[in-house]
Amino acid sequence: MRISVIIPTYNRKILTVRAVRSVLNQTYCPDEIVVVDDGSVDGSLDVFAQFGDSITVLNQSNKGVSAARNSGILHSSGDWLAFLDSDDEWLPEKLEKQVKYNRENTQIKISQTNEIWIRNEKRVNPLMKHQKYGGWIFKKCLPLCIVSPSAVMIHRSVFDEVGLFDETLPVCEDYDLWLRIARRYEIGLLPENLVIKYGGHDDQLSQKYWGMDRFRIQAMEKHIGESLPSELRKALLVELVKKCRIVSEGAEKRGNENVKQIYQKKLEIYEEMLKSYWEDSRNH
Repeated sequence: MRISVIIPTYNRKILTVRAVRSVLNQTYCPDEIVVVDDGSVDGSLDVFAQFGDSITVLNQSNKGVSAARNSGILHSSGDWLAFLDSDDEWLPEKLEKQVKYNRENTQIKISQTNEIWIRNEKRVNPLMKHQKYGGWIFKKCLPLCIVSPSAVMIHRSVFDEVGLFDETLPVCEDYDLWLRIARRYEIGLLPENLVIKYGGHDDQLSQKYWGMDRFRIQAMEKHIGESLPSELRKALLVELVKKCRIVSEGAEKRGNENVKQIYQKKLEIYEEMLKSYWEDSRNH
C-alpha cells in the first residue's frame, strides 16, 4: 500500500516543522509527505527548505484549510491518504499500527486512532461526548465531530465516491466530510493514543466563529433529500431541530434578528418533518 501524508499549513512554520518531524520519525515510512502552504507570509517556505527532498511543498494563495487539503489530495500519488494538521503530531508507531490494522481489516476504507489532548500546554481528558467509536457511526457523528483529521487514514477511492472537503465551509469542514463518509462506510477505530492533538492557541479556526452549529446544520442539510434508512433519518431530524433551536436562541441573545429569523424558520420546517416522521411511523 502506497501512503501519502498531507499536512496543510498557514503561518505556522514552527508547529509545522514539529509535525513534519513526527512523520519523518515514523517506524513505518510513508511514500511521500506533501506540505500544502496556504499562502503563509511568515517565512514558512524558507523554513521548510531544511527538509530538502524529504517533503514536497505545494504553495498556493490563501484559500482555507479545505482547499489546502484538497490540493494535497489532488497532487499526491498514494492510494492511501493520511492527514496531519500542522499544529498536531504523531507518535512514532502511528502509521505502522494503522497499516497493520488496515491489512488485517481489508473491508475498512477509513480508520482512525485515539489521541492525547493537550490544551494550553496541559494534558486534559476528552469529555464523554468526544469519545471515538468504530463501525457504522453516522448517528454518533451528528452531535459533533468525533473523527479527527490528524488520526485518519483513508483510501483514495472514498473521495471518488463522496467528494472532497467542502471549500465553502470556513469551519466544520471535517464534520461535513465525516458525515458523508459515515453514511456509506464503516469507520475503523484503533483504541490506542497515537496522535497528540494540541488546542487552545489563538489561530484555531474554532476560536474565530460563534455558533459553530450553523455550519453543522449546513452539513446535515445535505442529507435531507437523500434516501436514508428510517432510523438515520429520525436521528438527523432530531439533531437538526436541536441545533436550529440552539442557533436561534443564541442569535436572539446576541440581538441578531436576521439570523434568529432564518433559523427559527428552519426549526419550524424540521419540526414539521419530524412530526410527519412520527405519524408515518405510527401508521406503519
